[in-house]
Amino acid sequence: MTVLRTSSLSRRGLLAVGGAVGLGAVLAACGDSDEKGSASGSGAEKSGPWSFEDDRGQTAEAESTPKNIVAFIGVAAALHDYGVEVKGVFGPTKTSDGKADVQAGDLDISKVEILGNVWGEFNVEKYAGLAPELLVTAMWEKDALWYVPDQSKDKILKLAPSVALWAAQTTVPKAIQRHEDLAASLGADVKAKKVTDAKAAFEKAAARLRAAAKSQPNIKVLVGSASQDLFYVSLAKTSADTLYFQELGVQFVEPKVNEAGFFEELSWENVDKYDADIIMMDNRSSALQPDALTSKPTWAGLPAVKAGQVIPRTTEPIYSYDKCAPILDALAEAIEKAKKVG
Repeated sequence: MTVLRTSSLSRRGLLAVGGAVGLGAVLAACGDSDEKGSASGSGAEKSGPWSFEDDRGQTAEAESTPKNIVAFIGVAAALHDYGVEVKGVFGPTKTSDGKADVQAGDLDISKVEILGNVWGEFNVEKYAGLAPELLVTAMWEKDALWYVPDQSKDKILKLAPSVALWAAQTTVPKAIQRHEDLAASLGADVKAKKVTDAKAAFEKAAARLRAAAKSQPNIKVLVGSASQDLFYVSLAKTSADTLYFQELGVQFVEPKVNEAGFFEELSWENVDKYDADIIMMDNRSSALQPDALTSKPTWAGLPAVKAGQVIPRTTEPIYSYDKCAPILDALAEAIEKAKKVG
């Protein structure tokens, strides 16, 4: 990976390969962006100019509503849930065995052009060949476009307007709202029954998680991500999903984070540093999954592991109500069933 702006890109690169457990940066505070952008919600085809103010505070404009859309895979999956389809994607889309990556959601990856599948990979020629009218991606650091390589960013941004939406320095409901705003501006009917039913399920799941946390106030959750050499413990307040869970009352382990402020790196010899009743493990394909850790005796000896209280964490959520409701339900169920072991 070519590294420019070393401190920032090193953090973003680490985020991408699993070490930072999907944590956002702390370089800038995210304002309340719920009212940004244009969102009719009617689903009706609009004529005339199109514009959308993104979470950078920049306004993307076009003479008409963009149709040839290219997006980061997780954003593409969210737009798909609202009925907006994209022509191309970039970011973790296909696993080594050719199956859809977890971040693809319900997107049929055989029907989109994959411009890049790993960090630092983005085929500019293929992108240009799609005649793009809009580029959409996530933003973990202010003004840093997720999975858009810095070395080719200028070429990429000359080809079409761009939109960046916060994936950090926000909470799940706010992030969903912004993705819905964008989908509505692109012609989605955000008042369709499928969408409103999903929103109702999300609100029900949020209430369930709040009740579970209240009924089990002593249950402590550790947010982890594994690599071959290190185990990363995340600080909950620095990521959109875990910050929201915290707001709902979930109790998290608070690691002694490194200088960057996102997580603590532990050697496998010290993986038992913190007591935890539930461990949420980074589910991205870039991170080692629990079944790959059985050879590590310190992992196997953790009380939460021995009690079977390890659950996946959707580190980069697909920000639609349909995809986020099950995440809340899964954590609520884990807390409801958890025994105090830490």
